Amino acid sequence: MLVIFDVEGVLLNAEYLPVLANLFGPEKEKQIWDITNKGIRGEINWEEGLRERVHALRGVEYDRASNIAQNLEIMPGARELCSFLKGLGWKLVAVSGGFTIITDRLYSELNIDKIFSNDLVFQDNKLVDVTVRVTSDKSAAVKSYVEENSLSKDEIVVVVDGANDLKLFDLSSFTVGFCAVDVIRDKANIVIDKKDLSLLIPIIKEKFKIKINS
Repeated sequence: MLVIFDVEGVLLNAEYLPVLANLFGPEKEKQIWDITNKGIRGEINWEEGLRERVHALRGVEYDRASNIAQNLEIMPGARELCSFLKGLGWKLVAVSGGFTIITDRLYSELNIDKIFSNDLVFQDNKLVDVTVRVTSDKSAAVKSYVEENSLSKDEIVVVVDGANDLKLFDLSSFTVGFCAVDVIRDKANIVIDKKDLSLLIPIIKEKFKIKINS
C-alpha cells in the first residue's frame, strides 16, 4: 500500500512563500497570499503563479529562507499518522508544488520514502528563480514511482487539499480531502475538516479492515 500526501497545508501546517514574504512586510505577504490562494483554488495557471510568487521574492538570503523552512510547523497528527502507516509496512510519498528547502526534512521527521518537489535557485546567496519539476499535474511526478512499485489504484490512498492536487485522484480509488477547497471536497471519498491528520487513522483502519493486536 502507498499513501500520497500533498505537503503545504497537509504534512506542513503552513504555506512557505507567504511566510517568506513576511520578511518584506505585510503588503508583500498579502500579494503572495493572493496569488497563492488563486492557485490553490485553480483560478490561475499554477506554474505561472508559482514563478510570479518566487520572482516577487528575489533577493531573499538563503540562510533566512532556510531558517524559515526548517521552522515551519509539522501538521498536528502528521507524526502519529505516518508512524502508524509505516508500522503497517506501507510506503509514503510526498508530492509538492513547493520546494526541496521545505520538503527534505520530511524524510527524517516523518519517515517519508520518496519526495517530489521543486527547487529554489540561489545565486550569491540570494534567491533568483525556481526550477519547476512538479507541475500542476502532480500525478505526472509520481507515476513513475507507482509503476516501478507495480501499484494498482486500490493500493493507493491520496491525501490533499488544493485544486492543483486534483489529478492525483486519478491514481487512487480512495481519496481524502484534508481541510480542502470545494473542488477537492466534492470529489474526495472522505473529507477531514479539522487540522489533525491523526483523524485519518481510524478511517484507514475501517476502510482497510486493519486489526491492531494489543
